[in-house]
Amino acid sequence: MQKSKKKIWIALAAVIVIAVIFAVVYFVAGPKTKEGSKTCTLEVMDDAGEVTSYELSTDVETLRELMDEAAESEDFSYEGDEDDYGLYINTVNGLTADYDTDGAYWAIYVDGEYGQYSADTQPVEDGGTYRLAYEVAAGE
Repeated sequence: MQKSKKKIWIALAAVIVIAVIFAVVYFVAGPKTKEGSKTCTLEVMDDAGEVTSYELSTDVETLRELMDEAAESEDFSYEGDEDDYGLYINTVNGLTADYDTDGAYWAIYVDGEYGQYSADTQPVEDGGTYRLAYEVAAGE
């Protein structure tokens, strides 16, 4: 009985060692994310309704990171203020939206739908289209 328990423990230890070896080999030599594994479109719609598109190949996780990447490599710029909810976008490509003056703001659209997240938390997906649209609140 003692010998069979010893054999079971040795077999269990061998299985664990093999599993650890496979895990290490997978993480070291396994598939890696390629630079620019996602292709996304960043659009800017100005106050005249003109749309400028930027096609980006990226690995970023959030819209803000996508905007930062576009600002580094494209003719794109933005400015904003930080608050408790994250980045509040004030200016895109030199056009400032001042809500206090005329109710204007920069809206975020994701694949044509009004965005539910801030630029800081909006996930970036492969094939996604992210639009920053200059809008004026109704009644302003």
